[in-house]
Formats: sequence, C-alpha cells, structure tokens
Amino acid sequence: MYTLPKIERFNQNVLSKYQIYNSVFITLPFDAIDNTGVLLPLFAEVCDNGFKKNWTPKQMVDFFADKYMDKPSEEEKISLLFRFIQYVERQIVLFDAIEDAAFPVVNNLEGRGSLRDVKEKTEAKNKREELINFLENFKVRTVLTAHPTQFYPGSVLGIITDLTDAVRDNDLTKIKQLLSQLGKTPFIKKEKPTPFDEAVSLIWYLENVFYQTVGDMMHYLQKNIYDDKIIDNQIINLGFWPGGDRDGNPFVTTEITLKVAERLRTSILKCYYFDVRKLRRNLTFTGVDTLIAELENKLYRSVFYSQGEIFITISELKNQLNVIREIIINKHQSLYLDSVNSLIQKVNTFGFHFASLDIRQNSKIHNKVFKDIVNQLVLDEKSNFPKNYFELSEVEKFLVLEKINCDVSPQLFKDEITISTLESIRAIKTIQENNGELGANRYIISNNESALNVMETLSLFKLSNWENPSVDIVPLFESVDDLQNAHTILEQLYTNESYRNHLKQREDKQTVMLGFSDGTKDGGYLMANWSIFKAKENITEMSRKFGIKVVFFDGRGGPPARGGGKTHKFYASLGSTIENQEIQVTVQGQTISSNFGTLDSCRLNLENLLSAGVTNQIFNKDENNLSKEDKKIIDSLAEIGYKKYSDFKNHPKFLPYLEQMSTLKYYSKTNIGSRPSKRNTDEKLDFADLRAIPFVSSWSQLKQNVPGFFGVGTALKHFEDTNRWEEVQSLYDNSLFFKTLLENSMMSLAKSFFPLTSYMKDDKDFGDFWQIIYDEFLETKRLLLKIAGHKELMENYPDGKASIVMREQIVRPLLTIQQYALSQIRSNNYENLKEIYEKLVTRSLFGNTNASRNSA
Repeated sequence: MYTLPKIERFNQNVLSKYQIYNSVFITLPFDAIDNTGVLLPLFAEVCDNGFKKNWTPKQMVDFFADKYMDKPSEEEKISLLFRFIQYVERQIVLFDAIEDAAFPVVNNLEGRGSLRDVKEKTEAKNKREELINFLENFKVRTVLTAHPTQFYPGSVLGIITDLTDAVRDNDLTKIKQLLSQLGKTPFIKKEKPTPFDEAVSLIWYLENVFYQTVGDMMHYLQKNIYDDKIIDNQIINLGFWPGGDRDGNPFVTTEITLKVAERLRTSILKCYYFDVRKLRRNLTFTGVDTLIAELENKLYRSVFYSQGEIFITISELKNQLNVIREIIINKHQSLYLDSVNSLIQKVNTFGFHFASLDIRQNSKIHNKVFKDIVNQLVLDEKSNFPKNYFELSEVEKFLVLEKINCDVSPQLFKDEITISTLESIRAIKTIQENNGELGANRYIISNNESALNVMETLSLFKLSNWENPSVDIVPLFESVDDLQNAHTILEQLYTNESYRNHLKQREDKQTVMLGFSDGTKDGGYLMANWSIFKAKENITEMSRKFGIKVVFFDGRGGPPARGGGKTHKFYASLGSTIENQEIQVTVQGQTISSNFGTLDSCRLNLENLLSAGVTNQIFNKDENNLSKEDKKIIDSLAEIGYKKYSDFKNHPKFLPYLEQMSTLKYYSKTNIGSRPSKRNTDEKLDFADLRAIPFVSSWSQLKQNVPGFFGVGTALKHFEDTNRWEEVQSLYDNSLFFKTLLENSMMSLAKSFFPLTSYMKDDKDFGDFWQIIYDEFLETKRLLLKIAGHKELMENYPDGKASIVMREQIVRPLLTIQQYALSQIRSNNYENLKEIYEKLVTRSLFGNTNASRNSA
C-alpha cells in the first residue's frame, strides 16, 4: 500500500485540521466583547505586511488601531492587545493538541530507531546474543527536571489531553466544548509554584505516560529478545529533580525533599494497585485468586488508607507475583502469563521509588558550608580537624578528609544553608530506608571546579555518621575551562585511596555530568559542544586506564542552544572513543510535553535513545570515530567560533542590550518555575550568576537565537577564505557528529526572525550591536546552506520545518505586542502606564514560552 510522504501526512493531519478548528475557535465568544477573534487575524495580517515594509512595532499597532478601532485611547489599545495574547495562547494549545493527535500518523512508530527496527536488524545480522549481552548492562535514563521553560496550570494540561483525544476522534461537538472551556480557563498562575507543585505536575507524566510506555517497552524486549524471561537490568529507568535540586533554589527544603520522595512512592504503588486490580478480574482460578486479592488489599491500604505507613514490602510484592507466575505456568497453561510478566517487569524497573530523586547543590555553596563546619569542628578537640585546614595544600587537605568519620548534628550550626545542606544528606538516608537505595542515591555538585569539591562533598556524608555512603558523588562540569580540566580532576580522584575505596563500593562506576546550557552560555555553540565531546573522550580514556566504568549524564535543554535538537543522533554518532554504556539525559520544560507528553511521542523518543545506544555499540561500532585530521579541523572551527563569541560577549553593549532590549529582567516575573532567574540576589546583572535558561530564552524571545549559531558562520568562513572549504565539506559529508552539530544550528537559524527587531538597527545606542548579530546570522545561514547543499534551512526535515513555520506564524502577533510594549517602556511614553506595559511584556513572554515546544 502506498504511504504518503511525511510532509503530506503533516499537511493533511495537522495544518488542515488546525485551519478548520481555528476557524471554529475564533468565532467563539469568551467574554462580553466578542470581536476579539475577528480582529486577531486582521492584526496578524497588519504585522506580516508591516515586517515586509520594515515598520516598527509601534507603527504596526498604531496603523491597526487607526484602521480597525474607533479613535481608541492608549488604555483601550492595551486592553485589546491583552485579549489578543489570550487568544494566541489558546491557539497554541489547539495546535499542540492537533500535533499530538496526529503524531502516530505523521511519524512511523515502527520505523527506523524503533524497537521493532532494532529486533529486525539484529536478526538480519545474526547478532541476537550480542544484543542480549549489550542489554545486560546498557541503560537509558531520562531525568525530569522542573527548569522553567514551560508550565501550564494543571487545569490547562487536562484540557490539552482531552482536546487531543477529541481531535483524534474528530468529535467536533466535544472540540467546541473544550475550546469554550479553554477560553474561560486562566493560563496565568497568580503565585510562583513551589518545588512540591512542580513535582506533582511532573509526577502526572510519570503516572500517565512513562509508567505505561516504559512497561510496554520492557515487555516488548522480554517477549521478542529475551524469550519471556524476566529482565534483571533496568534498561529504561527514570530520574527526578523537583524537590531535590537545591542549586540556586532557596525554596527546596528538607521537608519538601522528603514529601516529594513519599509522593513518588505513593504514585508508583497506586500504579501497581490499578494493574493488580485489573489482573484480579482475570486471575479467578484456584490457587491464585486469593493471592492476587491479598496483594490488591495491601496495595489499596498503602495508597488510600495510609498516613505514610506501607502495608507491603518490595520483596513481598515481588515474591508473591513470582509465586503467582509459577502457579499459572505449572497449573493453568500459562493463562494471562503475559499480564503477570509485564507487572513483574514494571516492579523490577520502578521498585518503590518510581524515579530516582537526585540531590544537587552548587560547589560555591559547599565551600561556604564546609568553612562553617570546619570552624565549628576545630573547637571540638575530638574532631582531629586542624585549625590551619584552609591554609593546607590540596594534597594535605585530602589526607585530613580521609580520616573523617563522625556525627555532626545540623543543630550545631546557626547558618540556614549549613543546616539544610547537612539535613539533605540525612534525608537521602531516610529516603533509601523508605523507597529503597534507588529512591535517592546521587549527589550532584554543579559548577564543580576541582577534585577537592568532590572530596569535601563525600566528607559531608562521613560527617553525617555514614561511613560507607551508598551514594554516587557526581561532579557537574559546565564552563569551558572546567570541561577542559575534567579528566585531570578525575585522575586525582581515581588515584586517591579513600575515593577509590568509595568507588569500589559503588561497583567501580563513576557518573560525570556535563552541562550543555552553561557551556553554550560560556563558550558559544561550537566550543561548548566540542569541549563536551573532548571532555568525554579524555574522561573515557582516563577511566578505562584505571578500570572505572564512567557514565555520562548530559544536562540538555530542548533547544539546540542548550544541547537539544536531534538528541538521539548525537548519541548514535559518538563512536567507540566515548563510553556509551548508559545514556542519561535531563528532560525539561517544553521538551517533556513535546517529546514525552503522550504515549506515542514518549515511546518514539525513548526507543530512539535506546536504539542510538544499540546502533553505536553493535551495528556501527568504530564507524563514527573521528580521525586526527577531523579533530584538528573541528578544533580550529571551535577556536575561531569561540574567539568570535568571546569578543561578542565582552562587547560593552552585550549586557546592556540584554537588560534594556530583551525580556531578560521580566523572566523572573512569569511565575513559571520556583527558582529565581539568577543565583545571586544583587540588583546589578552579573553574567556569571545569570542562569542559562533565561539567557537562552531571552535571545529566543527576540527571535535572534544567538547561543545556537553565533560564531559558526565566522568559523566556516575562515575555511572558505583560506581555500580549505573541501576539508569542512568532506567532514560534513562523512561525520555524523559534525553533520548533526551543524543541522541543529540550522534549526536555531530556522527559528530566528530578524524583521521582528530590525527597527533596532536605527537605535542610537544599540544599532551597531544589532547589526553585528544580524551579519553573523546572514553569514552562518549562507555557509550552512552551502555545506548542506540546500536552498532553504531544514529542507531535509520538511515536516519539522512546517511545524516551526506554523508555530512562528501563530506567535508573531504576540511577539509584536511584546516589542511594542518594550519600546513604549523605553520611550517613556505614557509613563503612568509603565506597569501595565510591563504586564503586557510578561504575559506575552509567558505565551511565547509555552508556544516554544521546539524552541531554539
């Protein structure tokens, strides 16, 4: 049977349906004024024409008001602009729902990168045993974080889910009803969510999407690869940050950490309860009916009649299910064995923890905490802490830290940070007692700069009466300098007897986290990605030398500027010089809803990640290795790009431009996430303390996407100017890593729209600075099209490009309104309305952030 090309399936099932349902949507009256939906398309048309004529946002708004409004006051104009924003926000939700509903039609869920594809390739190449051996140790871990890049209220998430189902069923009556509900449901949170609120929002995805998807994947592997044997390895497992990530978030307390861990346990028990209840309807025969009823009763009491008590242990649950399994096999012709196997596999995967709660804190905080602890301990003669500890060399400090083992009560201290840091370590122990070791067994040190950072963190556990902590200490390397120095830091740790003993207890495994977001902010697109690649190679070589299994945990955001884009392609391209026994990646904000928000999209993306690992290790082993010549070329490109980006970052107008011309300072007012937008509380903007997410997002709101391309054009031009173009062309044609790197940068360009801010070129303060950005954009676009042999950006991903074009079209009026409000604030026109203009900026920022599912 003939299958339509992907772009045609997208046009039929997404674009056409959006146009139909949007025409219904804009005719629905949501308030006393029912002409907003009629005026919005007219405003959008004025914007489109205005951008072609190089009008300023003010000219567009004024032209629209003169033509379609009856001599309005500025307040009346603003009122209509607010209503436009409300409509656009809801159009975005409609488009999301339609795209989600069409996902299994547009995408081939059984095609390349699927588990079925892996199975068929394995059989064709006679590599089944090799695959099983590989899967005995390989793992994929997606770690859900609440980094604020999207946060719909729960009521809106519920409407999106219902709307997706209604669109899939083409139920026009239900769609109209839901669109009306959507029009009357608030999108804005009046208060910032607490870390617990964020946790509850993300646990919804665990219960409703990941539980079933991961369960189905494990069951597929069990049936098709393992001949119905139970798989011991947790091939797909989950991590969780809300409630445990303390870095720069003063609202994460020990109480919240424990509360989130308890909620995770209750949620997984609830999932088991519903599965057992379904099983009980099937297992009605002698010998198993009473056993399954007993399980159902104990789980029910643990979930619904519990104040924290658990009426069943994990071992009891596993043993009882295994007894039921044996009886079914031996006495009942394996009736409903599939369902029992599936549940056993889920229990093996999720335990009583559901997702492992990571604890994270910044090394700068640890430095202060350790100083406070040492100053207290030197007063205690029993502690053996030397008074001159901070004057010792690093080697001498290591010798002191190796001997530490005592119980220092958090109540000895007055400083809140010291108390909460020590309490967080005790909380890990409590969580392990309640949820099992996987409940919380990693402590991540962000901004890790030295081996001492790791040793002092390990010592915090030994100061908390935990002689052999069942916890991995995970250094997070983020800046370019730290990435370049990472392997020497690990060598210091591997050669330290005390730390080496700790690793022996952790099965000689060291997890290392690498931060794409802060790397890009610090070093620019090329240097950040290349520094991470080289750091992985150097760390792999060092770890193999000492017999340590290193696991890389990548801190990636959704957009290419933060390590996103075609993520699975990166993992498939790494080659054998980088350890790839596990793929661990953060999933955050709009990436959760877009890539893992439905059963279909979650399955496709998890299977792609698993397939990337298999492809790299089994099918294409050594094929993706870069030669010395390849590395020299990328080294050169990265250095040239870094120089261009560093000069740009050090430009005297860089921070003033972000402060005065972008939405940066409004980001903290959106009530999207619980964390402050910068790590310090000073009024003055300090680049080092600025979080990567508001930094990248501010460029995205401007539709300039600097962190995703700046320096790439200059670097490529150098090779063009020095008659070495064929070298980079050959590299692009033959290296999947380099090709993926540049394709993701193309995605950032495709989501840029410079006509939005072209009026800035005439600004007396920032005109020249804007021109620097635009010139680099044009050069990067020209050379990326040249190297790809394309006439248009992303022409090899037509459906992805079509989605981007449609989303950009929907939000363009919203962005125009944002620029209008910003320019009115800067001009000091209507000074009495400044606060209302600021609300207009914040509301439009919120709407555009939620729209940026595949934001650059």
